[in-house]
Amino acid sequence: MGFPKKLLGDDESLVMVLRPHVKRLIGPVVLLLVVSPLATFVAGLVPDGAAQPWLRGAVALAAVLVLLRWAVWPFVVWWNTVYVITDRRLVMRHGVFSRSGHDMPLTRLNDVSFSHNMIERMLGCGTLTVESAGERGQVVLSDVPKVEQVQRTLYRLSDDARDGTGGARRIRADLDGGADDAVRGRSSGDLPDDLDPGR
Repeated sequence: MGFPKKLLGDDESLVMVLRPHVKRLIGPVVLLLVVSPLATFVAGLVPDGAAQPWLRGAVALAAVLVLLRWAVWPFVVWWNTVYVITDRRLVMRHGVFSRSGHDMPLTRLNDVSFSHNMIERMLGCGTLTVESAGERGQVVLSDVPKVEQVQRTLYRLSDDARDGTGGARRIRADLDGGADDAVRGRSSGDLPDDLDPGR
């Protein structure tokens, strides 16, 4: 799921498009690597006889159901969760069959903090907590990649939005000049493949 350009306001620039860190998929990938050969092994142990095709079919069906629920479904949820930063707002979208989202104007952003444990620090991700002056108060985004850089970018964009200056182009230039490609923001039609959920 990408972020459609039609959802951007007039003169609104896209700065970052991020999905949660891929560490969310470690469990599903491990399950896939365990269940597939295990199901093949168990199917091979089924004795010959008239019931053999039915028993092997039952083993295969059980393996498919397990993988659909605990391997494929988490991937689909991850793919359909996106965090978007523009020069005006922070946008969150998630959900597969029913969609939900939240937009936070950067002019109302009061505080941005992050936390990560030792493993998350090694992986380069963490939890981002964004406080707003609005009614909803606080938004927590988990497994944000390059969380420290995202925090700094939100602060700078928020200051620029309150001052009325166009800081998105300058921030994109800074990101292009010295930042890691994983969070490099560009124009809405020129996002790198690893950041653009539509690719």
